[in-house]
Amino acid sequence: MLLRVPALFRAARQVICIVPLSEEIVIEAGKAGRRYWQDLWRYRELFVFFAWRDIAVRYKQTVIGVAWALLRPVLNMIVLTFVFGNLAGMARTEKFSFHLLVLAGQLPWQFFSSTVNAASQSLVGNARLLSKIYFPRLMLPASTLGVGLADFLIAFILMLGMMVWFGVGLAPRALFVLPFLLSAGIASLALGTWFAALNVTYRDFRFIIPIVVQAGLFLSPVGYPSDKIAPGIEQFLYNLNPLVGVIDGFRWALLGDARGVYWEPFLVSQCLVVLVLISGLWYFRRMERTFADVV
Repeated sequence: MLLRVPALFRAARQVICIVPLSEEIVIEAGKAGRRYWQDLWRYRELFVFFAWRDIAVRYKQTVIGVAWALLRPVLNMIVLTFVFGNLAGMARTEKFSFHLLVLAGQLPWQFFSSTVNAASQSLVGNARLLSKIYFPRLMLPASTLGVGLADFLIAFILMLGMMVWFGVGLAPRALFVLPFLLSAGIASLALGTWFAALNVTYRDFRFIIPIVVQAGLFLSPVGYPSDKIAPGIEQFLYNLNPLVGVIDGFRWALLGDARGVYWEPFLVSQCLVVLVLISGLWYFRRMERTFADVV
């Protein structure tokens, strides 16, 4: 499937106005912080434009286009099923097909990892834009949520198709996918905001970030269920990972996994995410004034 980028941009121009001409933009020296959060709302159309642009450009000049959003989770599912399900023998102890178990874990993980990776490169990748015009720079890492969400929706269709294939029906609890997805989005924005700001000043982070994300794949229950972690200090540290509760929640909501969610450590991890998000926004705002000079 080929993605027609010019056609998408023509459609986008019909519905998107970056800055309404009737609005007056006032920039006062030393008082930008007072209007910053108001500007985020005033420039909300720019958020949509950045997200739409990234979605259109992401698969430009690829042979199979947006089908990559399906191919990636399928390939990961095959590899993780072979390693954990067959070699490690975990598939024999599961009620559901191990393919479904892995794919249900892949959905939130792919959304989180792709958003973090894109957010970390959002400022450096738009260096010319940062040095030419004013807009709230937070729009750039935040807009990567739209790209991650688009890929998630495509992979979710694959998940539904596999559930039909294996005879697993949806129950009303499937609606809980939405708050768990929101939790994954907040976690990705919290970490992505930190990485985006750090990557501008310290370019070494472009090498560190993929390693951190790849390590997170194995520290999260994407290819295995959480009850395989031995109790003790290891399990305590493991539960601090916010993606643990999110992935367990997806499996419970979609598959009816009897293990459910360990709510107490999940809530603790969400409090940690909020702290990371607040500190990330503080650091981002502190460094924002220097982005145009060092990017």
